[in-house]
Amino acid sequence: MTTIYQVSELAKVSLATVSRVMNGNSRVSDKTREKVLAAMKELGYRPNLTAQSLASNRSNCVGLLVSEIHGPFFGQMMSAVETELRAAGKHVIITAGHSDEEKEKDGIEFLISRNCDAIIAHVEAVSDEYIEGIAKEKTPMIFISRYVASLADKCISLNNEYGGYLATSTMIKHGHKEIACIAGPQSKADAVARLAGHKRAMAEHNLPIKESLIYEGEFKEIGGVLGLEKFIKSNDNFTAIVCANDEIASGVMTYAREHGLHLPDDLSVIGFDNVVFASHLYPKLTTIENPVDQMGQMAAKIILRDVYKQQQDEIQHFYSPTLINRDSIADLT
Repeated sequence: MTTIYQVSELAKVSLATVSRVMNGNSRVSDKTREKVLAAMKELGYRPNLTAQSLASNRSNCVGLLVSEIHGPFFGQMMSAVETELRAAGKHVIITAGHSDEEKEKDGIEFLISRNCDAIIAHVEAVSDEYIEGIAKEKTPMIFISRYVASLADKCISLNNEYGGYLATSTMIKHGHKEIACIAGPQSKADAVARLAGHKRAMAEHNLPIKESLIYEGEFKEIGGVLGLEKFIKSNDNFTAIVCANDEIASGVMTYAREHGLHLPDDLSVIGFDNVVFASHLYPKLTTIENPVDQMGQMAAKIILRDVYKQQQDEIQHFYSPTLINRDSIADLT
């Protein structure tokens, strides 16, 4: 079996240098790193990860807890986290909490039991008190898409209230006054904030907020289908729908076409998140950018800085959403 000593002899470097290369230490020059990697390849050397972990007290693995494994939103998040950490020689262990309190807690305990060096958690069901408690544990944690004031330096979050405000304000600027809203589940903080932003924009422009034109649905296409069905049956007049995410908007657009509505002439629609399929809908969906990929990348950067002591550029904890203007809003001005 090839040993680290043989690698150091072939590469003509010290054992400490070989160890730094294997641990992703940035204090090794590119030329030296290439020599070591070439020697490892030539000798067929594979590091004993268990021994490395015992020697360094590091597993070089980061846990990632997301609400769901499926769907474009979490796909973007997982990809961004994994890409950033893999480039630094770290691996990711992923599990899902399914927006359920006990499953989120179980997911965190699982990742801790796997000796992850740190955990990035997207949690929706556990309380702020639980988060404050678990943050005191030995395993460092970063919370993404969640803000807890006492843990601001461990949180990366989006201004969801402003995003909801921006979506509805955009409809109003295009001349729409009768605006329906399909909100996400009000058990989730981001959905609550987006609905609050919608109501603030309506109030700011002295437009009535009709409870019959507000529907609480799932963050899935079915939420959009059931929401639009409910609005049509209510016989209220509305020319536009603000949707809490792009999947809801997709459901709205499908149901609208199936019932003879022309988009956006008969009904204008705006989404939230700007997931990958938003620009492929017809008409192309106007939406609010949720930079979840940047937030995932930033969570990884904080872990690399704080846990692995790797130099990072400026760290950002709070993001502001922006408008992505496409073709799904008719101008009534």
